[in-house]
Amino acid sequence: MRKTLKGLGRSDRPKVRSKVRLRLGKLFFTLHRYFLWYFGRSIRYAQMAIPDSEKPPYIIANHQTPLFRHLKNVDMWLQVNKVTNLKLASARMNGIILKPGETFSFWHLVGKPTKAKGYLEGMVLSNGSFLPGVGGGLCQLSNLIYWMTLHTPLTVTERWRHTHDVFPDSNRTQPFASGATVVYNYVDLQIRNNTQDDYQLFVEVGDNELTGEWRCGQKSPCQYQVYESEHRITHEWWGGYMRHNVISRKVFDELGLEISDEVITENHAIMMYEPLLASKVSN
Repeated sequence: MRKTLKGLGRSDRPKVRSKVRLRLGKLFFTLHRYFLWYFGRSIRYAQMAIPDSEKPPYIIANHQTPLFRHLKNVDMWLQVNKVTNLKLASARMNGIILKPGETFSFWHLVGKPTKAKGYLEGMVLSNGSFLPGVGGGLCQLSNLIYWMTLHTPLTVTERWRHTHDVFPDSNRTQPFASGATVVYNYVDLQIRNNTQDDYQLFVEVGDNELTGEWRCGQKSPCQYQVYESEHRITHEWWGGYMRHNVISRKVFDELGLEISDEVITENHAIMMYEPLLASKVSN
């Protein structure tokens, strides 16, 4: 039975932290993640990517997203550079096999995006604004993988939501806040295989689209429908607007009968545009 999460009435005022606090916090969480990677014993990370192997026969989930969007006040060269960044990151995980009991970690596979590795400045979202940053644009890859995973029996064990809703909804094809943001290395996307079968991830950067697939040697025992509910926009006491929703998933058996309706996550984001803005900007 579906349970509704509480908290849709919360009113988070934007927090302003000093640069020193931000740097110290980032250092602490980065070192903590390194400790978990190298000394933690509870998680077994997937590491074997075989891009040239024969693909398993069954596509469990697939998706594609456009590489280029016309975004207001965003220079196109940032998106051109993003494509380079996506190609480098995709090469690190294309063909990865997620065996039973293993965990997929976005950053454990990609590593730190640096200029020395060929990463360029792309668009980075930070505190509700965007700015150039080396490795920018990789959230498009994490968003794709997260959305596909919600349509599989795999289990998302770590996912972070965007704290700000930066662009209006024009041309949006997925529910608001159905992605997964990543920041090296402590804001990660992690997925655990709790099934009895191997799953293999394929991602490819084409001329105009980023595409992905989760494949398996066995048919999926279930089908999934991911949907949004309880969407609302609130005018907060501190003067701004916030957007809220709940992302849920219906699960159907092989006969098409609904066997569960489960809440995946709730989202709360500070809006960086007027809620009634009529915009032709793509999101």
